[in-house]
Amino acid sequence: MDKKTVSRDGTSLAYQRTGQGPAVILVSGAMSTGATVAPLAGPLSRRFDVIVHDRRGRGESGDTAPYAVEREVEDLAALIDAAGGEASLYGISSGGALVLRAAASGLPVRRVAVYEVPYAVDEADLQRRREYTERLTRALAEDRRGDAVELFLRETGLAEEMIRGARQSPMWSDMETIAPTLAYDDACMGDSGVPRDLLASVTVPVLSVAGGASPEWMRQAARAVAEAAPNGTYRTLEDQTHMVDPNVLAPVLAEFFAR
Repeated sequence: MDKKTVSRDGTSLAYQRTGQGPAVILVSGAMSTGATVAPLAGPLSRRFDVIVHDRRGRGESGDTAPYAVEREVEDLAALIDAAGGEASLYGISSGGALVLRAAASGLPVRRVAVYEVPYAVDEADLQRRREYTERLTRALAEDRRGDAVELFLRETGLAEEMIRGARQSPMWSDMETIAPTLAYDDACMGDSGVPRDLLASVTVPVLSVAGGASPEWMRQAARAVAEAAPNGTYRTLEDQTHMVDPNVLAPVLAEFFAR
């Protein structure tokens, strides 16, 4: 990241900016930095001024306690100011939940696109999410960062043998470093059900995308987002999973943001 801006509470935010045209800000999900969404910046920068940033508590950005979702909305406000006062937003997974909250807050946002925000679609899933929140909160309060990362990886459906392998990998220490931000993403998700009242207040166009090879519940959640937003559209990308190919997603986002 080669640029810095400062959020309302004094937190330093690191970001990169490429391309020319209308501004688009890309927002990563849990356990990730701006590097996760950076592959989208290349193809989008042919038509847009693309901003990729490290969310607070990650990478080269700072952090300021206590955390609140409103602080991350203010972070996006600072980035929008840096972009010239208006931008479209894209968020993947829990980053999608954040950009939807930002749009609902009244920031100068033109359009919002999200990919597979993992909202619960039934009561059993909601209960499991509540249990995850309780266990995550306890692990982080006791500074058991490795356990917190394991909880998250299980929540994503990663097999136990893969989790054991991850613990032995060189990346594990980096994952433990940003483990406290798992609570940030959990807060952005709210109670994890589809926030229909919040979405009803998002008046700008919303594109909700899911992968055709992802679990059915993810497509259900993505459809529900589009249905709850007054100006929402749903799109399926055939053969894609939660690890979406940026070269498949980028043309869809470009067409939507260019309207």
